Amino acid sequence: MNAPATTDLPVVVIGAGPAGLAAAAHLVDRGIEPLVLEAGPTAGAAVREWAHVRLFSTWGEVVDPAAEKLLAPTGWVKPDPATYPSGGDWAELYLQPLADVLGEQVRYEARVTGVSRSGRDRIVDADREAQPFVIHYTTADGAEQRIRARAVIDASGTWSTPGPAGGSGLAALGEKAATDRITYRVPDLKDPAVAARYAGKRTAVIGSGASAFTALAYLADLAEDQPGTHSVWILRRGISGSTFGGGAADQLPARGALGLAAKAAVDNGYADAVTGFRTDTIERDGDRLVLIAEDGRRLDPVDEVIVLTGLRPDLSFVSELRLGLDERLQAPLELAPLIDPNQHSCGTVYPHGVKELSHPEKDVYLVGMKSYGRSTAFLAMTGYEQVRSIAAALAGDREAAERVELTLPETGVCGGAGLFDQPEAAEATGGGCCAAPATLTIGAPASSGGC
Repeated sequence: MNAPATTDLPVVVIGAGPAGLAAAAHLVDRGIEPLVLEAGPTAGAAVREWAHVRLFSTWGEVVDPAAEKLLAPTGWVKPDPATYPSGGDWAELYLQPLADVLGEQVRYEARVTGVSRSGRDRIVDADREAQPFVIHYTTADGAEQRIRARAVIDASGTWSTPGPAGGSGLAALGEKAATDRITYRVPDLKDPAVAARYAGKRTAVIGSGASAFTALAYLADLAEDQPGTHSVWILRRGISGSTFGGGAADQLPARGALGLAAKAAVDNGYADAVTGFRTDTIERDGDRLVLIAEDGRRLDPVDEVIVLTGLRPDLSFVSELRLGLDERLQAPLELAPLIDPNQHSCGTVYPHGVKELSHPEKDVYLVGMKSYGRSTAFLAMTGYEQVRSIAAALAGDREAAERVELTLPETGVCGGAGLFDQPEAAEATGGGCCAAPATLTIGAPASSGGC
């Protein structure tokens, strides 16, 4: 039996997070029926897991215009555009109301397990593009369901697949056995039960991005009230002028302040930095852990480890689709050169849309954080521009799809991974394009006992 005509089918959006719900809003605005499949029980389920973390973008930058238009008739009032929401604020005051407006066009506890062309695995060419997409998902009770779609927008993000502690991209030896002492999220130290886990303890923080900055700043605040609390900040690269981001020169001031807070944690003695340390093995030492680098260096034992080494896309459920992905970043081929941290520092990713996000498989798109693959310098407004362009293309409005309707601030995070082993190069060139190199002296050895 022939599959139904694709024009009679909805566009399936995977994920009811910021990009997914914005995609649905733009589709509605274009007169196209969306169906959002969300694995969690609420909108913004992943965002809620970092509800305690404050965004470095303001409310004015994290509300999508089409979503605001959809919310307006309900009496929804946009929070002060100049203020900064927490993840919890974003979910409760914007994402959930938006999902509520969409109503039955959002299905919760619907975990997508596979996407393909109806009757065509990835090998088959014959009449492929005429077939609708088929999406398999499971419900809360484990039942298997199937739905067909005219197009698929994968906005499932990367939250569920954090990077490991191991410097090779694989879990360090012993890492899986030590999960009782390891977290891959920024801990909520305002929760007394969580704070008790780190108070008076020695904690290793592995990572060099905004999440690591946040963890270091939170632990420094805890150390002011709880003597003996100390951090060991583990960086796979060296220290350069770009390590702490753009500082006062960052066009997103809250992000610049975050880097400065991490620097203050080091300068004030609440954290020691260990550079060029690529974790190879994690050993038990009683109730504590010992981290060992690829070069044989051993850190003094720590009580806890916070691993914040980035996120990666889960591509398992789209493996039957013909995706064109960069072999390094796992981002769309046209987009990857624009976001590659080996080549770009700051202010060099221009707004992009359907052209850069298209794949050999027609009418399937990875958007939001997932579109960036393993690159992490993503802003919500970038995702909103992506889905605006895609919705226009699906509506047949190529002129709008190809038009740029967004001006991004410079990232403020200079010196990409291309300087991985050459921190002195970043210092010699002023640390990148946004900020002069900071004066920073860190002499903590790999084994910094007594902390």
